[in-house]
Amino acid sequence: MTTASVESLEFYLDDIPMDEAQRRLREALGERGRPLPGEEVPLTQALGRITAAPVWARISSPHYHASAMDGYAVYHADTLNATETRPLRLKVGAAAVEVNTGEPLPPGMNAVIMIEQVQHDAGDILISAPVPPWQHVRMCGEDMVATEMVLPANYKLRPVDLGAIAGCGHATVSVRRRPFVILIPTGSELVSVAQDPQPGQIIEYNSIVLGAQVEDVGGRTLTLPIVPDDRESLRAALEQALDRKPDLVLMLSGSSAGSRDFTAKIIAKLGTLLVHGVAVRPGHPVIMGVVRSVPIVGVPGYPVSAALTGELFIQPLISAWLGQPSPFETRAQMEAVLTRKLSSPIGDDDFVRVTLAQVGDRVIAAPLNRGAGVITSLVRADGLAHIPRFSEGADAGAVLKVRLYRDERRVRSAVLAMGSHDPMIDLLAHHLGDVALTSANVGSLGGLIALKRHEAHLAGSHLLDEETGEYNLSAIRRTLPDEPLLLITFAHREQGLIVAPGNPLGIRSLDDLPRARYVNRQRGSGTRVLLDYLLARASIDSAQIAGYDREEYTHMGVAIAISTGIADCGMGVRSAAIALKLDFVPIGWERYDLVIPRSSLEHHGVRRLIEVVRSAEFQSALAAQPGYRTDETGKLQFEQ
Repeated sequence: MTTASVESLEFYLDDIPMDEAQRRLREALGERGRPLPGEEVPLTQALGRITAAPVWARISSPHYHASAMDGYAVYHADTLNATETRPLRLKVGAAAVEVNTGEPLPPGMNAVIMIEQVQHDAGDILISAPVPPWQHVRMCGEDMVATEMVLPANYKLRPVDLGAIAGCGHATVSVRRRPFVILIPTGSELVSVAQDPQPGQIIEYNSIVLGAQVEDVGGRTLTLPIVPDDRESLRAALEQALDRKPDLVLMLSGSSAGSRDFTAKIIAKLGTLLVHGVAVRPGHPVIMGVVRSVPIVGVPGYPVSAALTGELFIQPLISAWLGQPSPFETRAQMEAVLTRKLSSPIGDDDFVRVTLAQVGDRVIAAPLNRGAGVITSLVRADGLAHIPRFSEGADAGAVLKVRLYRDERRVRSAVLAMGSHDPMIDLLAHHLGDVALTSANVGSLGGLIALKRHEAHLAGSHLLDEETGEYNLSAIRRTLPDEPLLLITFAHREQGLIVAPGNPLGIRSLDDLPRARYVNRQRGSGTRVLLDYLLARASIDSAQIAGYDREEYTHMGVAIAISTGIADCGMGVRSAAIALKLDFVPIGWERYDLVIPRSSLEHHGVRRLIEVVRSAEFQSALAAQPGYRTDETGKLQFEQ
């Protein structure tokens, strides 16, 4: 590539398939992509390392015939006449020699009598049964025989393996050299985790995630200081990294095609640019190249994209250098039913993080927020669903294969709650102990519909009947008329208008909404139903409210919109306002219930959840939260 073409590089060179990108990198590396050579390390430093060659026994184990018990060594033929009625006398030191466990058998002896099975008499022993040959004897080579292969190459060493290596006569073992990876965080807006970020600054943590991914599969890392978005600074940082002789360099961010994304140009100028743009979502702007025979990967800046790049491209490369299979390919998989429709770019391999739980005889997959910058989706995910290229997505009810991040037993025992969001569901999850509680925020009505489709164990709901003033009963009778279920109160909580600190617009009631920028909850949520009910009662037309159609799916989403100045106010619970240090204009209290089908009571986790909700310990913790009352928490309000 000429200098001119490098300087004019402003967009993705390609939008190539994932497997083609991996193939280009393998071919460019050639022999350098093969497993790394071995290094000899003491056994005390070998745990978790990968053997570079087979381990052959230097000596047998045991390397002599050894007593397996405390007792007396004998020659079996000398004991043939012993009976219970006529015990046989053996002279100690001649026909019988005292031995302890692990000691070698004396010459001419081929069996051991346990000390508990002899009687002592005048310095001799009496036995009442003949002894078979090799009784209570560990034969030479019983465990390992000299020259036998004890462990193969490309084997990850466990604690017990270290004992086997020592037992066959080795104090050291040849293990593959750990691949050395240098990470270069880039971005003028980034600050280290040790700093408090100011507006416009972002804490840099992709290097922590990517570095941990490298070390998790056996590599070692060095993270350089953050480099600003300056071409010469980035070039100098890359060259300094290469001077340290790494096996791989990761340049974090700067991989897109913006005015400050220089990574592709620098790689092309210093070496060979192999890939710029892979048909993968999230993680589209991946860069791959080679400089001074060292592979360079440009990692997208958004956290979800960066983490997926680590799984698809970086961890497989580290694993190949260690003679190991790709952890992505070897993850356990299970089939799961999708709870809602997903749209995908038709030319991309689309990867979607999901929460999982078994409801009845099906495993249900609830997609998490798909934003490429949503780090919490990485934390909450139970698995990764794959929608292959040339698909336009997947419909609700479709069966997808999901690679698991969690143990399958945890997935099958988890409780899945869908419906209205409440911040204190996390408090409940904490009190459940070893029962996993996963949730999907789809609004109160969405939760009831999920129960109708048998896609959840329970739903959180606070749907107000505008005619009766009762919560949830009318909606349940409309949506789940024939479903045997329980309605148990979780809490009463205070709803109100969340406003900026100091309430600069002086908002006191719903009458003030027409002069403010509003942020709403989504259709079908109990908070939206409550707002519409109150607006109708106050004869306020929603068309007068700027922002009425702007929707958030959680109370915290509403609070964030206000704290960042996107909106002036929105309806939510008091705890969300307190969490972000916002002001709160009370409107009233509402009842938030758990709708639990009777069929869910067969699930151990659901029974445990009800038990916890009714416990004094949990109710005390919930009552301590601002904006919550527990006078009816755990009460059965209705059953059908």
